[in-house]
Amino acid sequence: MPSCARNLDVAAELLALLGATGTEPRPDVQLEALTLAVSADLPVLLWGEPGIGKTSALNQLADALGLPLTTVIASVHEPSDFAGLPVVGDDPAVQGVPMAPPDWAVRLARTGKGLLFLDELSTAPPAVQAALLRVVLERRVGALRLPPGIRIVAAANPRASAADGWELSAPLANRFVHLQWAYDHDVVVRGLGGTWPRATLPQLDPAELPAAVDLARRAVCGLLSARPALVHKLPNTETRRGGPWPSPRSWEMTLRLLAFATAAGASRDALSLLVRGTVGDGPGLELLAAMDRLDLPDPEQLLADPASAVLPERGDLRQAVLDGVVEAVRKQPERSRWDAAWALLVRALDTGAPDLVVVPATTLARLRQDDWEVPAAIGRLGVAVTLSQRAEAGR
Repeated sequence: MPSCARNLDVAAELLALLGATGTEPRPDVQLEALTLAVSADLPVLLWGEPGIGKTSALNQLADALGLPLTTVIASVHEPSDFAGLPVVGDDPAVQGVPMAPPDWAVRLARTGKGLLFLDELSTAPPAVQAALLRVVLERRVGALRLPPGIRIVAAANPRASAADGWELSAPLANRFVHLQWAYDHDVVVRGLGGTWPRATLPQLDPAELPAAVDLARRAVCGLLSARPALVHKLPNTETRRGGPWPSPRSWEMTLRLLAFATAAGASRDALSLLVRGTVGDGPGLELLAAMDRLDLPDPEQLLADPASAVLPERGDLRQAVLDGVVEAVRKQPERSRWDAAWALLVRALDTGAPDLVVVPATTLARLRQDDWEVPAAIGRLGVAVTLSQRAEAGR
């Protein structure tokens, strides 16, 4: 027996050595997106195959941030573990019947801060998912309200790789920022060698906060004003309803993420992961494109002085500016504005790719009224349009 005890002590010493790992600063887009969403106090759901390191990443995040981690396996709990159990008092008709929270929620609330990790979410049956709605959105577990210092993170396996898995219900899915979690070969190799990437909360610049909020509001409101169909668009398949999709709630989450990302100077890749993980790939990419166009010149200013107009160098942005100018003329058709638009197209032809003027020139030509003389410059544009159309036809 003494020999067995010594062997166990040596085994414990070896395990301690294996568990002694360090961290280092290292660019990691996934981790950057996760810490940004946690900082913004939005529920995050990590999607990934089993064994890919989702749980390990959250343990490292909790350690790095100095926050206690409470793990709850959603699939092995009853709905009452989240909705609370009724406790009948002396006079329930007068005092009501409070819903008692489970012990894990009470312990978590007493800490005042920490990470609530809801694991195996996609194996939780629909009744448990329904009970989780208030936990995720309102932070309520029975009659207990979790304090603001508690952040909620969840993990799930795709249904195809989850044991007895379910698709996430649309209401629950719409409450999360969905992040696809994939392993990075270099990170895994270096981590197994004893050094993992260091998780740090983003550094928000106090001087940038008002501008960050203004930018986020302009970007989201500008896109939804132009694309009202994106305000609420419930996917038509069960699988897609279990992922990110646009709704007023998820757009509000996106607005918050945009403000935090701007104030923190987050990378474009991390912002892209967050935006697409909140409202879906299509609306998310449209929003990112709209943000690129926020600083584009005003079409009215270009029409007022086409000779000194400075057009963007990037092709897609230049195309957007020219389309905007033609649209402005279409909304307010006047001879002087029509002529100014042609002058602007000539300037675009002289300073950029000729194929970019094809569509706006064709559209502008259709706006001509009978008493408007054809400007001389249209001849040069006509050649460019013809050549471009021939090149397109020859492909």
